[in-house]
Amino acid sequence: MAIPALLDELLRASAPSGSETDVITIVRREAAAYATVATDVHGNTTARVDGRPGGRTLALFAHADEIGLIVTYIHGDGLASVAKIGNWDPAGAVGRRVEVHGRGGRVPGLVVRVAGSTKDEPAWTDLRLDLGAPDGDAALALIEPGDPITMKGDPVSLHGGRLMSKSLDNRVGVYAAVETARRLAAAPPAWDVVLVVTALEEGALRGGAAVAARAAAADAAIVFEVTYAADVAGGDPGEWGNTRLGAGPTIFRGPTIHPAVAAGLRAAASAAGIAYTLEAGDHTWSDAEAVQEALAGVPVGLVSVPLRYMHTPNEIVQLSDVEAASRLVEAYARALPLDASFLRS
Repeated sequence: MAIPALLDELLRASAPSGSETDVITIVRREAAAYATVATDVHGNTTARVDGRPGGRTLALFAHADEIGLIVTYIHGDGLASVAKIGNWDPAGAVGRRVEVHGRGGRVPGLVVRVAGSTKDEPAWTDLRLDLGAPDGDAALALIEPGDPITMKGDPVSLHGGRLMSKSLDNRVGVYAAVETARRLAAAPPAWDVVLVVTALEEGALRGGAAVAARAAAADAAIVFEVTYAADVAGGDPGEWGNTRLGAGPTIFRGPTIHPAVAAGLRAAASAAGIAYTLEAGDHTWSDAEAVQEALAGVPVGLVSVPLRYMHTPNEIVQLSDVEAASRLVEAYARALPLDASFLRS
C-alpha cells in the first residue's frame, strides 16, 4: 500500500511541541480548499465545515506536535547540552541524527553520550549535541539556547502495508482528521464539523487543546490519536487492550470518555463493517481530558491507531488502520441525529 502523498508530506515536516508551523501550514493549505480556516496565538488551527441548518457542532481534534529536544547550553568545545521536549527515553536519542531549528534555518547534527560515562542508562544531562562546530563561538553562530530539535527519520514503506517513520505520533491522527473533514465537506452531514489541529500536546500541560476546545464550543468531539500496540516483543494486551497492527483503530472506554460517544462510535463501526479494538484505562494519555473539561463540559470520544515503538524515530503503523480510523469517524458523524442527547442521568 503506497504512502498517501499528504501523509508523506506531514511526516517529513518537523514540528516539535511549541514550534508546529511546518505542520500547521500544510493543514491550512489543505483545509482551505473545503472549509473556513482560522488560527489562534498558540498555532491551533480550525477549519469549519457547515452542515445542514441546526446549530450543532462536532469537533475533530488531532495534535500537530512531536517529541523533540531543546538546546540548553553551548559549551566551549562546540558541543551543546540538551533537554527533552515531551516524555521519552534519553537512551533512544543516542546516536540519532537530528536537525536544530536555528536562527538561520535548519542545522543538522548528532546526539552523543558524554565520553567516559559509565552509567548503564544515560540521563538527559549525559547527552550532547554535536553540530561539527570546532568551538563554542562557531556553534553559537548557528544555534542558541531555546532552539528546538527534532529527529530525522523519513517515511519508509514496510512489508504488508506497514509504514515506519518519525512523528507518526501524531501525524497519522492529523492526516486522518483532515481526510475525514474533507470527505464530510464533500457531502455535509446534519451537524457542522470543525477540524481542530492543536499545538502543545506533547508538553506537560496540553494547553493547546484546552484553548482550542473552548474556542470551538463544540457539542461533542472526537480525538484522533495513536496508542501503544500490544503486538510487540514483551507486549501485554492485559495492560490496556489487545491493540494490534492491522486489527483496525481502537475505541477508548474509560471514566473520561463519554459513554454515549463511545457507544455511537461502536455502532457506526458495526454498521459500516469497520473492524476495531476496545482500549480501556482510567485516563487516555491524549488531549481528550483537556477537551472534556472545556466550558460546561464536552462529551468526547477517542479513536486511535495502534503504533509500535512510541516516541522513537522509528515508529510503525499499519496504513489500513489509519484509513479505517478516518472512515469510522466519518460514519459516526453522518449517523449523528440533530437531536442527539448526551445528558447523563
